[in-house]
Amino acid sequence: MKSGRQTTLRAPVTVTGVGVHSGSPVSLTLAPADINTGFVFIRTGLEGADREVQAAATSVIATDFATVLGDKEGPCVSTAEHVLAALRGMGVDNATIEVDGPEVPIMDGSAAPFVAAIDSVGLVQQSAPRRYIEVLKTVQVSIGNSFGEIRPHNGFRAEIEIDFANSQIGRQAYNFDMNADSFRRDICRARTFGLMSDVAKLWSEGYALGASFENSVVFDETRVLNAEGLRYADECVRHKVLDVVGDLALAGLPLLGLYKSVRGGHKLNHAVLTALLADRHAWRIVEAVEPVLVPVAKRRARGHADVTGGLAAATFAPDVS
Repeated sequence: MKSGRQTTLRAPVTVTGVGVHSGSPVSLTLAPADINTGFVFIRTGLEGADREVQAAATSVIATDFATVLGDKEGPCVSTAEHVLAALRGMGVDNATIEVDGPEVPIMDGSAAPFVAAIDSVGLVQQSAPRRYIEVLKTVQVSIGNSFGEIRPHNGFRAEIEIDFANSQIGRQAYNFDMNADSFRRDICRARTFGLMSDVAKLWSEGYALGASFENSVVFDETRVLNAEGLRYADECVRHKVLDVVGDLALAGLPLLGLYKSVRGGHKLNHAVLTALLADRHAWRIVEAVEPVLVPVAKRRARGHADVTGGLAAATFAPDVS
C-alpha cells in the first residue's frame, strides 16, 4: 500500500557502535515522534539537561569530514548523515534520534544497520498528509572545481559524479530515483571510503580514531585493502548518493527535485540546500492529497518542520502496515 500520509516509527529501537572520529562507544535510539516534528536529535549523557537540535540546514555548524549539527552552545552531534539518510530513504517523516555521545555510531560505514533497525519495528501512518518541498526553479552553486545544482523534478532524483586521482576509484557516476525499495537495494549498503595515505594525517588532526576495515572501505594505489572487497563495483559513488540523501534530509521535509553534483561532498550539499532555502521564490511546500500534490497556502501554526522541510513524492512513499 502506498500512502500520502506522514509516517513515524511503530516503536523505539536502539543500535550501538563506535564513533568513527572519536573511537568511543555510543548508543543511538530511534523513536516515534508527533506529526510535523521532522527529525530531532536529542543528545544525552551530558552534565545537566539533555540537548535537542532540529535536523535542519540552519543547525549545520561544520561539514569538513562529516555533517555536524549544533546550536549557540556549540556542537551537539556529528556524523548525522547516515542515520538521516536511512530515515529519509525509508520514507520516515517524523522521529527523534537520541544519542549518548558526540557522534552517531558509524556502524559498518553505511546506512544498512539503521535501515535494519527501522525495518525491525516498522512504520505507522499518521493522520496528517505528507508534506514536501517542491523545487520551482534551478539553484546552482560552485565551490572550486565542485559543482552542484537542484532543479524542478517530479519526485526526488540524484545524479552524482565523483572524480578521484586514485586509479582504484577514478571517475564514477550514478543516477538514483528515490523510493524505499531502491534505497534499501542500491544505496543503503554503500560504505564510507578513504585512502590509506590519508589515515596518518587524519589521525594527527584527531579524526578517524574509530575508523577500521570493519566500517570503512580503504584503498591504496593498487587495490582495495578490505579482505571482503567491494559491495558494489561503484560503491564509492553510491556512498556519495547516500550522503546526499542524508545531507538533503536537513531540508526538514522530503524534496521534490533533481539534485546533481560533480566532485561534491558534505560542504557542497549543504551549500546548495542553503542557497535553495534562502530563495523563497525557488520552492514551495505542497501536501499529498492523493492522488495529487497541492500547495500549502498557509503555514501551520505549530510544527518543527514548517520552514526547512524536505520532501519525497507520494508515489515514492514506503509501504507501511
